[in-house]
Amino acid sequence: MPTDPLIDASRCPLCGQPNQCAISAGLPPQSCWCMQTPVSRDALQRLPADARGKACICPACARPVADHSTLA
Repeated sequence: MPTDPLIDASRCPLCGQPNQCAISAGLPPQSCWCMQTPVSRDALQRLPADARGKACICPACARPVADHSTLA
């Protein structure tokens, strides 16, 4: 993952919480939570352009946002 002094690779760029990324912790990629958990397309689209490819989102932000349009 490329480094940027202004972006903390250990923090989620969406919420600022620890992203629990195994790769940024120096662990094998296959041990990362994101290898077994689907990441919502919406979450990826919400990533700021300057953070893409530099910091991972956290498990909470990776979950799909509830669709409130079906609630009556």
